Amino acid sequence: MPEAQFYAANAKHKGAYTLPAEFDGVVKEGALYHAVRAFRNNQRQGTHATKTKAEVSGGNRKPWRQKGTGRARQGSIRAPQWVGGGIAFGPQPRRYRTELPRKVRRLARQSALNARAAEGAIHVLEAFVFSAPRTRQLAELLAGLKLTGRQVLVLTAEANQNLYLSGRNIPDVRVMRYRDAAAYDILWADALVVEQAALGGEPGPAVTDAAAPPAAKPARARKASAPKKVTGRAAGRARTKGVTAATARKKPVAKGKAKAAPKAKAKAVSKKTKKKKDGGDA
Repeated sequence: MPEAQFYAANAKHKGAYTLPAEFDGVVKEGALYHAVRAFRNNQRQGTHATKTKAEVSGGNRKPWRQKGTGRARQGSIRAPQWVGGGIAFGPQPRRYRTELPRKVRRLARQSALNARAAEGAIHVLEAFVFSAPRTRQLAELLAGLKLTGRQVLVLTAEANQNLYLSGRNIPDVRVMRYRDAAAYDILWADALVVEQAALGGEPGPAVTDAAAPPAAKPARARKASAPKKVTGRAAGRARTKGVTAATARKKPVAKGKAKAAPKAKAKAVSKKTKKKKDGGDA
């Protein structure tokens, strides 16, 4: 299995590191060619445009008559052979997007890694410990690896914002995750600095953040707001709701008492009628 140089977090050499099975030593140049070609094509915007003879302003008539002048016949001063004329077969806006099969992309990436491993250009670092963005710290780390002035691709296991901000201001240094690196990125770099955890090794010490987030303040109890004054139709609806609620709260009348009340009224009415009859007879 191919090996790479292994370094501690402070760029101190610790020995050799055996690369994983992904590095099998096979380099497919055809896959690399197609991957680089597709990558560069996809960077093109395709906004180039030239004007043809029909699009250039002017040249609405013949510059001179067809015969009798001794000069070559011309139909317009905006023909392609004229200065300031249209462009024949010039570039027009187009789409340069080039798609590659997934297997070809993976093969090209693996071939690029194998090529850099065969050159001894892969440096495995135990961990990237950056408590805050520090360009000087990354520059000193690269100097300890003797990579100053070279095109370096720094590959991490996970997204490391502090490391990314530290390398953003150094020329010819790119920082990205190991799984995001394409074949073109690997071939662009003269040397690769890879975190050990990205290659499946034991993870190094955790990267501390610049400052711990402040503790959340306890939520304040909200004061009970005064009821809003209701007017118009809403007030009418509220009144009807209040009446129905009040009637619902009344105690139900017993069935026996409810039935006895009409009988008592009937007896009182019968007594009054009898008295009236007795008075009339008298």
